[in-house]
Amino acid sequence: MNILNVKDLPRSERPRERLARLGADNLSDRELLAIVISSGNGGGYNVVQIANDLLDAFHNDLRDLVCASIEELSRVKGIGFVKACQIKASFEVMKRAASYCEEEHPLIESTDDAVHLVFPHMIYLKQEQFKVILLDSKNRLIRHETISIGSLDAALVHPREVFRPAIAAAAASIILVHNHPSGNPEPSEQDVQLTRQLCLCGEVLGIEIIDHIIVGASGYASMKHRSLM
Repeated sequence: MNILNVKDLPRSERPRERLARLGADNLSDRELLAIVISSGNGGGYNVVQIANDLLDAFHNDLRDLVCASIEELSRVKGIGFVKACQIKASFEVMKRAASYCEEEHPLIESTDDAVHLVFPHMIYLKQEQFKVILLDSKNRLIRHETISIGSLDAALVHPREVFRPAIAAAAASIILVHNHPSGNPEPSEQDVQLTRQLCLCGEVLGIEIIDHIIVGASGYASMKHRSLM
């Protein structure tokens, strides 16, 4: 397929000019990527073609593209180390902006507050990750920490690993969070059993588990709201 060089397009139809005129939300994925990539490789392989090939390489799945490593991005013709870094940096800025909070230790008063903190970082993951959000006695965030990466089972999510950072940080309570790479946040029976086991451990240790949130591309599920814990 013969793809025009950006300079061959009428000025009004070039990605940057369209962004300035119409706003970023009216541009296609290819146009936005072309702007991030910025320029071609100097060998007749233009930025629009590179953006198109980049999307093709990841099957037009933005979730796969966001999760791609520097090495994976660099395999696409025209994407060297520098452009791969530009792309990764732009995605990280996007995730940080989506979860931005002005306070360093914000008050976590609801499930929505907890979701806002981690959702942008977890919806794109291709592997399951289990995190704990540590809170002080006033429900302010201490920090959030990844406990395990991989399939959710007792071998990877052991109570001692879940509660170790909470004890070390003198947390009064914690919120459990993990993602479903399938995109469906519905709790499995294994999720429910694990949650109940961890709640019992929390009672013994005097560390309350406020909620267990499951993140998926289609949204999230709160076990507390569903009375599953």
